[in-house]
Amino acid sequence: MQGLRFHLDDVRARARAAFLGFAVGDALGAPVEFMTAGEIRARGEHREMTGGGWLRLAPGRVTDDTEMALCVARALDEAGGFELRRVADRLAEWLKRGPIDVGNTCRRGLRAYLLEGRLEAPPGEWDAGNGAAMRVLPVALRTLGDFGLLAEWAVAQGHLTHNHPLSDAASVLLGKLVQVAVLGLSLERMRKECRALAEAHRAFAFEPYRGGASGYVADSVRTVLHHFFRARGFEECLVGVVNEGGDADTNGAIAGMLAGAYWGREEIPERWTRRMDPALLAELDALALRLVEASPLLGARAEAVTRRASGP
Repeated sequence: MQGLRFHLDDVRARARAAFLGFAVGDALGAPVEFMTAGEIRARGEHREMTGGGWLRLAPGRVTDDTEMALCVARALDEAGGFELRRVADRLAEWLKRGPIDVGNTCRRGLRAYLLEGRLEAPPGEWDAGNGAAMRVLPVALRTLGDFGLLAEWAVAQGHLTHNHPLSDAASVLLGKLVQVAVLGLSLERMRKECRALAEAHRAFAFEPYRGGASGYVADSVRTVLHHFFRARGFEECLVGVVNEGGDADTNGAIAGMLAGAYWGREEIPERWTRRMDPALLAELDALALRLVEASPLLGARAEAVTRRASGP
């Protein structure tokens, strides 16, 4: 990405919209989690912050997806960089507080850290869930401008709970897509990253889309990319994703971070954000801004400006 010119205020705004979009997608999708697309259609298209679902959530309430991403964001912010043990501590503290929901693979990995201090789950044939990929947004913001650093941190935080090649590949891809969108680059540039992944792992090929929105990470990626690339805006993208059912909160969150970064804050419906906790939204906004300000891209530019201002 060297040599490209960016409008830094736009970069900051897109980063903030990515984290807001993530939480919005989580809250929108949660009420239809574990339903099939057919069951949702029989009730009528799901497009409002209704609450309910198997967790009996209040309208606008987020789930473990946003809560775990917040743990990672807070750890990166506190450390001023990447400290895996600090990330693990934040997630473990969250688990000990008894969250309303947590996936089995995440629970197992975090319990192993609590009991044994283990910072890397062993490779697991059945650990190709989406629980690591859903946490990658804070890493993508904090490493903006450095794909190599993104890949290193994304895989390390993912291996706390999920140690599988498809989980690793999905985490890195989604982090790259966030960065490309935050930088205001084109949909074709985003498609290029998707094509490269599909060539390496055919499980991620999403065209043609054959349905399936489970917690299997390839299902999540295919569902999100299918709706993201065919949508004309944030709302259309998220409504399309969550109405596939399955792991609708996680898939909605992943779609929301991409759609927020690409289409921006103005495209996120206010009727959705009004139903959400203002304190949560304020923290997401502040964290997103601090993370991206400390990134290689913005941090290096600020350092260069400081050097120029101070003179030789």
